[in-house]
Amino acid sequence: MKDELLFKIGQSIRYLRLKKDYSQEELGFRADLSTNALSAIERGNYNIRIKTLYKIAEALNVNIEDILNCKF
Repeated sequence: MKDELLFKIGQSIRYLRLKKDYSQEELGFRADLSTNALSAIERGNYNIRIKTLYKIAEALNVNIEDILNCKF
C-alpha cells in the first residue's frame, strides 16, 4: 500500500521537474541523486529525507514549500 503523502510529494516533484523540462537524469545530476532514487521518490516508494527534499528543491530552484504545496 502506497503512502498517500509520499505519493503526492513525488507527483509534485515530477510536475515541477517536467515544468522545468528536466529529465530524471538531469534532475538527479543537479540534486546529486541516482536516477533510480529519483524515480522511487516520484512514485512515492521512498520515504524522502528533509535533506534530500532540500537538495531537490534547490536543484529545481524552488522552495520546499513549493513542493509541499504544489497544485497540479
